[in-house]
Amino acid sequence: MKRKVVFFIFCMVIWIGLNWPVSSLWLATGLIVSIVVSFIGSDFFLKRIHMVTHIKRYYWLGQYVLVFLFELLKANMDILCRMMRPNITVSSGIVKVNTEIKSESGLTLLANAITFSKGAAVLDIDAKNGCLYIHWFDVENQNISAQTEAIVVRFEKILKRIFE
Repeated sequence: MKRKVVFFIFCMVIWIGLNWPVSSLWLATGLIVSIVVSFIGSDFFLKRIHMVTHIKRYYWLGQYVLVFLFELLKANMDILCRMMRPNITVSSGIVKVNTEIKSESGLTLLANAITFSKGAAVLDIDAKNGCLYIHWFDVENQNISAQTEAIVVRFEKILKRIFE
């Protein structure tokens, strides 16, 4: 039950933040939506409830957002430059990279960060062996450790502090 209450509060804070300034109708709607979502999804999203109270994790989440936005901007500029010069040759391919992140939420956020910011798309996550299979737009190196360094490490350092 504690998990549902924490998730309800989280949903309400997000709802109020997205609908500011709040009217009574929007607040009532948010209340109903948050109750339904917390009963349906709290078991899926909050497996380790004690981690919600660790304040350092919120600092690292802020760091993650800043790094992600910077990498997203870089990736979009790279794609824009490639579109402006269509004669550039690329060597796309599927690469395997290793990760030390074990939690489902951490792996999901890592996969999304890679997909949105590197000109790559995560095809499969092998949580058991700690690796991701990624279709990379421009494969720079055939070495797994070099690929991991180029794609994963920047996000992985921060996400380990948030989810592990």
